[in-house]
Amino acid sequence: MMKKIAVFPGSFDPFTRAHEDLVLRALPLFDEIVIAIGVNTSKQGLLPFEVREEAIKAVFKDEAKVQVRRIQGLTVNFCREVGAQFMLRGLRNGIDLEFENAIAQNNLILAPEVESLFLLARSGLGHISSTIVRDILRNGGDVSALVPEAILPFLKTAE
Repeated sequence: MMKKIAVFPGSFDPFTRAHEDLVLRALPLFDEIVIAIGVNTSKQGLLPFEVREEAIKAVFKDEAKVQVRRIQGLTVNFCREVGAQFMLRGLRNGIDLEFENAIAQNNLILAPEVESLFLLARSGLGHISSTIVRDILRNGGDVSALVPEAILPFLKTAE
């Protein structure tokens, strides 16, 4: 029987409580989840890739079903590389749905064997985004309610 593998792609700069919640809720659905840290050229980075990778690994240090990898290029190609049949994405609102739908439709053309699955943000977490966390950090605010506790020490390197 083939393992059910999902890739959860994103820039994760930084990884938030909303990201963590999505992965934890998806764990029962898959044999393995690969958190794929990619490059988003339209976003100004806060943390170097190595730090993001280390930080996310710290969050899931006790979860054998979660892997963390850095990727370049098309996510569908990475899905093929790791044998993933699913791409996991989170939706906070209708704007996310429009954006993610367009990506999912194009991904189906590029890789019809990789299905996009969407989980809605849990109530109370839909307002969290990495962009907002970066803005709060850059202005000296407290983000401890917005990111997993294991991420906080890594954010000190960004100050």
